[in-house]
Amino acid sequence: MTSAEKNMVLDQAKERQVKFVRLQFSDIFGIPKNVSIPVEQLPKALDGDIAFDGSSIDGFVRIEESDMMLKPDSSTFTVFPWTPKESRVARLICDVALPDGQPFMGCPRTALRRALAEAEELGYSAFNVGPEAEFFLFHMDQEGNPTTITHDKAGYFDLTPVDLGENARREMVLTLEAMGFEIEASHHELAPGQHEIDFKYDNALAVADKVMTFKFVVRTIAQRHGLHASFMPKPVYGIAGSGMHMNQSLFKGEQNVFFDPQGERQLSQEAYHYIAGLMEHVKAMTAITNPIVNSYKRLVSGFEAPVYIAWSAQNRSPLIRIPAKRGMSTRVELRNPDPSCNPYLALTVALKAGLDGIKRKLMPPAAVDRNIYTMTEKERAELSIGQLPMSLQEALEELQKNQVIQEALGPHIYERYIEAKLSEWDNYRIRVHPWEIEQYLTRY
Repeated sequence: MTSAEKNMVLDQAKERQVKFVRLQFSDIFGIPKNVSIPVEQLPKALDGDIAFDGSSIDGFVRIEESDMMLKPDSSTFTVFPWTPKESRVARLICDVALPDGQPFMGCPRTALRRALAEAEELGYSAFNVGPEAEFFLFHMDQEGNPTTITHDKAGYFDLTPVDLGENARREMVLTLEAMGFEIEASHHELAPGQHEIDFKYDNALAVADKVMTFKFVVRTIAQRHGLHASFMPKPVYGIAGSGMHMNQSLFKGEQNVFFDPQGERQLSQEAYHYIAGLMEHVKAMTAITNPIVNSYKRLVSGFEAPVYIAWSAQNRSPLIRIPAKRGMSTRVELRNPDPSCNPYLALTVALKAGLDGIKRKLMPPAAVDRNIYTMTEKERAELSIGQLPMSLQEALEELQKNQVIQEALGPHIYERYIEAKLSEWDNYRIRVHPWEIEQYLTRY
């Protein structure tokens, strides 16, 4: 961090009368962590001299090598608008470093930086992403615990009085705007109690930071309205789950390299290679983009979530959709990720897969412009349409076979992630669940 950047942060903290600063980072599962310091310690923090115990963070290090350092990113300084003036709190997002100042290979932000550096080496100046994160708003019970009772019975694009979450969503939008977000749209989603707030695309690192901030703000504001916001992919059986579609584009300078006015569908060869790379590696990627047992309850037919590995510029049933806009807005929409993922790692593996397609000049199969959900199994087989993993176990098996996605994560994150997720799956597998009791207890 330069002296000018340090002074800028210190000046902003003084001007906004900040009393405390949260130094925020992420574990490998995308769970936000933070160390809170009084503003008097901010100069020390900006010098990277704030340490913490890395052995207490999932997926970081063993106890005998526990010292970690926090390196704040000055561009992420923001004040939480809901904190009172007399004890105003600000936030800085940090990279995690070793005591000698070297980047820590277990830091998800560092993994994304590494993938972006590879893109830069290939001549790409920017990897831009526009996420679409959905969430549910649920009632709390009398003890203040979250339920799965939705706060309304509204549907897609409904208004008040049907959409009872509109006031909460409006405050979320205003809070996000006060924190520097450019909100493009907000609306009620398909399922009862389900919502979406879209913010403008940005470079991948900034977007991953914004996704982390977005989830924190949404949950905080919901709580202030007596509601619980959940980014769980499929919290309620029988209704649509929550996704986080990722619109992606690569730039060289001011040029969107996915756009070619003379190309088929006005897409460049690089766009086709990128699409093919995503399709080549998506089975392994799902272990990252759809990282929990519950993720695979969303990836089923009938609820608009992608199940089949195909692409199209016309319909919304495939894994990859090419939205209609062209020129600077040309982009590839990957539709299987869900908001439980670690955004740093999800963008890391998506970029790595796309770059692999570009480097190997892979080409995707023909676009599938029919509704895949209504096809027979035979029709899908004739078109060589594959299927995403149906469980976390299947996804982890695919990840264990895929060297490209493993390389994207790096050995440290990959080994600890696999170990933890296999344990998570096994813990789920051996449990007796309410459905089994309901189906079998009296029958057998």
